Amino acid sequence: LAALRQDVPVLSEEAEDAHAYAVRGAWREFWLVDPLDGTKEFIGRNGEFTVNVALIREHRPVLGVVAAPALGLPYYGAEGHGAFRVRDGGVPERIAVRKPGAKLTVVGSRSHRGDSLDAVLAKLGDCELKPMGSALKFCVVAEGSADFYPRLGPTSEWDTAAAQAVLECAGGAVTTTDGRPLRYNERETILNPHFLAVGDPARDWAR
Repeated sequence: LAALRQDVPVLSEEAEDAHAYAVRGAWREFWLVDPLDGTKEFIGRNGEFTVNVALIREHRPVLGVVAAPALGLPYYGAEGHGAFRVRDGGVPERIAVRKPGAKLTVVGSRSHRGDSLDAVLAKLGDCELKPMGSALKFCVVAEGSADFYPRLGPTSEWDTAAAQAVLECAGGAVTTTDGRPLRYNERETILNPHFLAVGDPARDWAR
């Protein structure tokens, strides 16, 4: 990344202590990287771990790559260009979100399911839950295989930025629980608020 653009700094989970907010708070553009998202999935050898690379510009992810090396499955999206998936080294396929049907498909964490997710599922009524690890949860919404990913537990900004770019470029949205867009590098903490990743932004998911 440094070779691509030497003037764009890199913030990585592996180098958190190197960039205090007093330094990174002034960045208008930077790479945000998670070299290994889904540590439990990596240890469990189920293939559901990812490498996440995002370009943040003015607090928004405008480009993202989510690669699942064990599955041979990269997703990527760039503002103004759309979102894509590459299967088995083939030709890039454009992906897009879908309109929800009568029965919703919800994705949730395979390793961090808790009472908060169960409460959401109870409010939704008849729905299908797809447990999944890492940032792939965003990607299955982006490709139209699921409708909704609520996250009411802790995540960090490098966990979500690349996948948010993919989902938004596919026509979806990622918002806080009160409907504001999920933004980056605006606070001293690197932790995200709770958020909703959705395929159909016109639906009132918060309600």
